[in-house]
Amino acid sequence: MNMVMRDEFKAAMTITELFGQAEALEARKDLSKAVALYTNWIAINPNHQLLHAAYFNYGVILNKAGDRYGAMNALRMSLSLKDDFHPARINLGRLLEDDGQTGVAVAEWLKLVEQTAPINGNSVKHKLIALQQLGRVLEGAHQDGPAEDALRQSLEIDANQPEVIQHWVALRQRQCKWPVTVGLEHVTPRALVASISPLSLAAYSDDPLFQLARAFKYNQELTGRPRPQHFRLNSPHPRGWKRDRLHVGYVSSDLREHAVGFAMTDVLETHDRGSFEISAYYCGIDRPDATQDRAKVNVDRWVDINGLSDEAAARRIFDDGVDILVDLNGYTKDARSRVFAYRPAPVVVNWFGFPGTMGSPHHNYIIADPVVVPEEDEIFYSEKVVRLPCYQPNDRKRVVASERPSRADAGLPDGAFVYCCLNGCQKISPEMFRTWMTILDRVPGSVLWLLSGGREADDRLRQAATESGLPAERLAFAEKMSNPQHLARYVLADLFLDTFPYGAHTTASDAMWMGVPVLTIKGKTFAARVCASLVTAAGLGDLVCENTDTYIARAIEIGKDPALTRALREHLKAARMTCTLFNTPLLVRELETLYREMWSAASQHRLPKPDLTNLSEYFEAGADLTASLQVPARREALCATYRASLEQLDCCRQLGPDARLWTS
Repeated sequence: MNMVMRDEFKAAMTITELFGQAEALEARKDLSKAVALYTNWIAINPNHQLLHAAYFNYGVILNKAGDRYGAMNALRMSLSLKDDFHPARINLGRLLEDDGQTGVAVAEWLKLVEQTAPINGNSVKHKLIALQQLGRVLEGAHQDGPAEDALRQSLEIDANQPEVIQHWVALRQRQCKWPVTVGLEHVTPRALVASISPLSLAAYSDDPLFQLARAFKYNQELTGRPRPQHFRLNSPHPRGWKRDRLHVGYVSSDLREHAVGFAMTDVLETHDRGSFEISAYYCGIDRPDATQDRAKVNVDRWVDINGLSDEAAARRIFDDGVDILVDLNGYTKDARSRVFAYRPAPVVVNWFGFPGTMGSPHHNYIIADPVVVPEEDEIFYSEKVVRLPCYQPNDRKRVVASERPSRADAGLPDGAFVYCCLNGCQKISPEMFRTWMTILDRVPGSVLWLLSGGREADDRLRQAATESGLPAERLAFAEKMSNPQHLARYVLADLFLDTFPYGAHTTASDAMWMGVPVLTIKGKTFAARVCASLVTAAGLGDLVCENTDTYIARAIEIGKDPALTRALREHLKAARMTCTLFNTPLLVRELETLYREMWSAASQHRLPKPDLTNLSEYFEAGADLTASLQVPARREALCATYRASLEQLDCCRQLGPDARLWTS
């Protein structure tokens, strides 16, 4: 009876389970049981479609157990089932060589060479190009699954493709495929972390030191060494230093129907045109819309630089006499980062478009606020930190659709407490999703309303909810729609639950503009602190949580207290036109003051020089730490961990007593 039960168990075992159990036995040094497991499974599954793979692993474990000839036979069986299974032929040749059968070993390897004869340098190169193009086009068409698969195949051929890794990781984030940095056969999780884009890293890790170091490396990869034509550094200022009107240039791909475009139009309209000349240098898609039209009529000069090379675009900015050049893209889609490497203006500023430091030798300032970057955190930024009351601009003239949908229209239950998070799926981490499920479980009947990431991503989240013990129906999904209609449906939600570590930015402002309070966790990185700044600027600082436990408790408290929910909503409605968050005239006045101070410093030759000290060493330590998933939650513990990591890397002598962490 026991034998029958054991046989039925082995017959029902999938090949994945077989490999997993065998690996566990091998890890425990129990090779004899691993051999027996393969022996029995193969005997019971003679017609399995992956039997050749089982025989291959069987051969590997037999060799480790000291049975070389048994291993040879297992590998020959693998090849008899699949003659072009190259790993089996490589291993068989090596066993034959070890046994002194050199000629037979060479014959096996020659057969493999003959089988792969069509593969040569050109064919590999052409296949890589084709896979990269497939990935690019499929990603652009929002076919994320096929795009991810094409890029995975590309990485399996050549693991040393940082740009492909960046897109592959971003695609997995967008699809909520967890863990995001799962290792491939030839690409380790650390290699993925080391090549992740700064924007994806913001959604992956709350580590401000690694954010800085990765931005530094990314800038080196993107712009290379400083350009020889440093127009401003190698030329006298064409107009001298005194100004009746300072000339500010904004470089952006997003001055259109985009979160940045929506927010910046009010800024452009509010600038003091008697004191400031404003130019816009556009590098985005050629699709004019009402937001772009609104921006165009509120600048002195609109220049489309899409048709210009980086050097030509820099030359145009220089010839236009721009004094302060503001990078509204940072490391985001369609950015023209190389333009800044030519230093076409005396002062270069990083603001708003990218939530973090540039780690660049070309950017002098970053505009933040006291919550986003407190003074003690300035060591995490290469730029000099300057501050507004609230760093984020907002459009007080948002167009909201007059027709408001009902909950039934949006697929939401009428009597339920509706939590929402209308951030992009790429910001949802598995840890945050588990936190949300805890909240839903403790607030009976509540639902979570998410922005749809497409059918497959939505189904993946529904499955994750089911695995946490909640019905999939506790999740609802909002389809993407135009901004006026999107804003109008916010009123259906009761509380916005923020993501972490990359929190809501303009999405949070939209929610609060429509009267929906936002609950957030304040982290350590720029991206993890923006929402805390916005919520504070809206007068709801008690909705800023220091940790996950407080976040859960506060979400449950609000979800069970209708009076508290109403009070929060009423506060937002009453303070909408007076709170700091939506006070565009205040922001622009303070912004113009910052511009004047920057120009004064430049004219006195006190322009801040970006601090890039020892960032290569911090990058190595940060990549190790992030790949190990051991980033401490508290700032003090993070700095202590880096000190220990740098000591292990034997960097103390190089870093010296004035290194970044030692001055914190």
